[in-house]
Amino acid sequence: MAAEPGAPVAAVAGRVETLADHARLVFELTGAVKASAHLAVNPARVIVDLPEVAFHLDAKDGRAPAKSRLVKSYRYGQFAQGRSRVVVDLAAPAQIVRAESEPAGDGARLIVELAPTTEAQFTAAAAESAAALARAEPAPATAAATPAASDKPVVVIDPGHGGVDMGATGKHGEQEKAVVFEFARALAAKIEAGGRLKAVLTRSEDIFLPLNERVQIAHRNNAALFLSIHADTLAEGHVEGATIYTVSTKASDAEAAKIAEKENLADKAAGLESKQDVEQVGDILYELTQRETRAFSAQFSQTLISHWKEAGSLNKNPARAAGFVVLKSYDIPSVLLELGYLSSEKDLARLTSVDWRDRAAGKTAEAIEAFFAARSREARAPVKLERPQ
Repeated sequence: MAAEPGAPVAAVAGRVETLADHARLVFELTGAVKASAHLAVNPARVIVDLPEVAFHLDAKDGRAPAKSRLVKSYRYGQFAQGRSRVVVDLAAPAQIVRAESEPAGDGARLIVELAPTTEAQFTAAAAESAAALARAEPAPATAAATPAASDKPVVVIDPGHGGVDMGATGKHGEQEKAVVFEFARALAAKIEAGGRLKAVLTRSEDIFLPLNERVQIAHRNNAALFLSIHADTLAEGHVEGATIYTVSTKASDAEAAKIAEKENLADKAAGLESKQDVEQVGDILYELTQRETRAFSAQFSQTLISHWKEAGSLNKNPARAAGFVVLKSYDIPSVLLELGYLSSEKDLARLTSVDWRDRAAGKTAEAIEAFFAARSREARAPVKLERPQ
């Protein structure tokens, strides 16, 4: 099937072919594309940059056959405006034999062919790729939310992952990036319907956003609250329920530390080197503001937990803390809401239910309203002065 004039090229199927020592990643396309591929380390992977491609693939695509010696898995999606990306996780050191599209029937076929190499040769080639990329022009800016012109308090809702960064995957192919995006949209609609607050989404489409860019969007919109939405997986399939995280230099427990470590690697999942630098002012005003911000974050966490009890799906230990990059803004109360776990059958049923999503989004919106109402009351409360003795 050929691409329609003006429409982006579409990928309609993808597979990994294993040939003797070689491996080939093949995408069936509706038209030809120009591909640019390079190697990266920590972890070892091949990154293939493309013009915008609409990926219409089956949920099973992305899983390499067990017999593949070189390809562990792969993922794909929009990387920036007008650009798409494929990231191939390697099971062993590899060299790129070719990365190009060729005619196939009415469309084309993108072929990324890999061959085994030594660890030393792979490391040297990856270093050469990194140096070449550093000399190249900066990557185009990602799609950013337009600053909201509003006299209402702004709540920035951050659907985790997106584009080439798919996040966690459920047993039936459910993708975290899609689950949290649908919830975020439902929540934004509930907030807007209340009429007292302004909701802004960090992404309004299936596109990749670096972690720091998400925080910058909150700053550009003068956010009064930042809420990041996720739905992870755990090895323990019996663990279920929502968890609310605040930021802390020391994780509250081992599970919180593990989740934060995974989420903080989101940039690497998309083929970027993680930049976890956060503004550091280092003066008394900064310290006081940060302390107050974290107190408000903890206050909102407790408010959210109290409202989620009515949704009937809280984790047995719902209030946790860890060093999440997206929660490190010193002046915006920030919380990460783990809706549940795609690895839990009970949570998966909830997360894919339109009725549950509507109810849970409603309870979350109520918690946000209650948080701002409490802050408004505190601001209006008269200051009590001690009489001199």
